Amino acid sequence: MKKLVQLYINSYRGLSTEAWLLALVMLINRTGSMVIPFLSMYMASELHFNKAQVGMVLGCFGLGSVCGSWLGGWLTDRLGNFRVQATSLLLTVPIFVILPQFRTFESLAGMIFLLTLIADTFRPANSVAVARYAKPENLTKAYSLNRMAVNLGFSVGPALGGFLAMISYSWIFYGNAIAALSAAVVFLIFFRNRKPRSTIHMQRKEEKVVAKDDRNAYLDPPFIVFNIFCCLFSMAFFQLLSTVPLYYKEVIQLSEVQIGMLLGFNGFSIVVFEMLLVHGVERRFTPRQVMIFGTAIAGASYFMLSFPLGIAWLYGAMFILCVGEMLTLPFTATISASRATPNTQGAYMGFNSLAFASANIFSPYLGTYIAEHFGYQNLWLGTAGALIFTSIGFSWILKKL
Repeated sequence: MKKLVQLYINSYRGLSTEAWLLALVMLINRTGSMVIPFLSMYMASELHFNKAQVGMVLGCFGLGSVCGSWLGGWLTDRLGNFRVQATSLLLTVPIFVILPQFRTFESLAGMIFLLTLIADTFRPANSVAVARYAKPENLTKAYSLNRMAVNLGFSVGPALGGFLAMISYSWIFYGNAIAALSAAVVFLIFFRNRKPRSTIHMQRKEEKVVAKDDRNAYLDPPFIVFNIFCCLFSMAFFQLLSTVPLYYKEVIQLSEVQIGMLLGFNGFSIVVFEMLLVHGVERRFTPRQVMIFGTAIAGASYFMLSFPLGIAWLYGAMFILCVGEMLTLPFTATISASRATPNTQGAYMGFNSLAFASANIFSPYLGTYIAEHFGYQNLWLGTAGALIFTSIGFSWILKKL
């Protein structure tokens, strides 16, 4: 037990104060993660949309996310990560408040696009902030800490959202608004006058002098191919937020509370194990080895879903999915940040965020279409196959980065 406690301490050792503060902001914001996990069920149960309409609205979510990720990277390189993060958090608050008033297919699709357009400008700006404030030797740890905060919030948000949805689906939108406002206040208090770490600031000035070292993220062939595989990973993995809740509701016939607890278990598992796991594997294996293995494990989890063997089996599949997630996602951010120079971090992190976000344009519609016409079992088998293919793709392209 003493060794385990020491291992936990070592996993968090060396992280900067700013990294912890950014994680705190992310934790508060993501504690309000109630809308997205329940959006597909809200549209199907409350608004009586058919699966095609559900998929198209979630596609608008993805389209807004793509535009927001690109816009966030572009704005971050010009206005700085502080202004972009603060503006994004503040502008999402009124949108969440009024969103329950839009109950037709067309109006809800438009508002979901606007919401994610604004909300996802936050992501590349936040990724740049982590890179600017982290110590270089602890960059992967800093991203893992940020993801841990996201997942701690996500372990609370869906569970709380499940209870609120039993009262009224409108309350999940109000809960998200309160969380975004709270995160904005905390962010402004801690980062309004805070400067980037001096070593990074000096490096940034040097890089601006040596402009020839700057690469264009969107004209960097190996990085483009890497992001294509990140997009494929996202299309398969994030069925978790579109068709998986519908599967739990329609096939397994779980209640909103049970679904919220099961989705929250994902976040809880990552909070408990990710820092330990990353701390252990980053010293023993290369990012390439870790990502190959992690993507394949995620595929195994979706393969398990094709055999509905009870609630314990679902929790087991969710835990295995968490392991795959923990071994893949932190390293995509590390690779993107390492590929960039300080002058182009916004573009590189924005491009990587865009790769994940773009999958959400097609993934929900594709997933709901396959589920409706070919059944959930074929959906899970296809998802597992896509993740195995992506694992092979990472094996090839990461040799070139």
